[in-house]
Amino acid sequence: MSARPDDPHVRLAVTDGVAVVTLDRPEVLNAFSARMGTELDAAFRECDARDDVRVVVLTGAGRAFCAGADLGRGGDTFGAPDRSTFRSDPFTVHAWDVRKPVVAAVNGHAIGLGLTLALQTDIRFVAADAKYGVVQVRRGVMPDARAHWTLTRAVGQARAAEILLTGRTFSGTELAAMGVASRALPADEVLPAAVELACDVAINTAPVSVAVCKALLWADPTLAGNEVDRLERDLHLRLMGSPDAREGALAFLERRDPRWQGSVSRDWPSDLLDGLGPDASDPVG
Repeated sequence: MSARPDDPHVRLAVTDGVAVVTLDRPEVLNAFSARMGTELDAAFRECDARDDVRVVVLTGAGRAFCAGADLGRGGDTFGAPDRSTFRSDPFTVHAWDVRKPVVAAVNGHAIGLGLTLALQTDIRFVAADAKYGVVQVRRGVMPDARAHWTLTRAVGQARAAEILLTGRTFSGTELAAMGVASRALPADEVLPAAVELACDVAINTAPVSVAVCKALLWADPTLAGNEVDRLERDLHLRLMGSPDAREGALAFLERRDPRWQGSVSRDWPSDLLDGLGPDASDPVG
């Protein structure tokens, strides 16, 4: 069935602490649109704000994750843009801005912007036999969405260079071997595996603990070791002695699921962490 003009390009569903955000243009393999970018920004913003969302899973409808740019304009697809409005990173809210883990369930092909979008997430599961590539240099343009930064952080300079400079496509199995993805699975197992991981995290990890850990993981990589040590110390002083620090130990000893009380929206240590990440001047809230 063909899509209607008013159909959303991104869908959000929340169940038991897990938000599944779905890129939903399956008739064009979830090719990226400006509307998709706007709706994805809104979905990430909502996930960050809602305390009932503990983990986010990002996936695609149908047999692809995201085919990248919509090439429907042919040779004009990459025509000269309006210099005053053009953004090489089309998102204003990113997966790294969400103060909960974001798991990419890359259920099928992810090409160009499709893969660079997935690189903005924390954990990636991919379909073993699907095709993946940052192919922009083969289209006469260049990688986008901060891929030169996210990919280098994930796999280092040498492997990032192989992926970005050749523009070739890789299988999911190859991506996992290179460290781009955590797991390569049969396509129909990718989303269930990501949701299973998300459910475990939603139940067994303390919300504020995960949020501050993620903030340090995405902090400026040029932070000196002694600065990271200072931040870890100051954050420990906020967490230790809290109800959740007590609950975590008791739940483990009593062999039961923890009952967390902390709230990211209420207990976020903004004085320590705001201004630390890659978009310090453009916070989610």
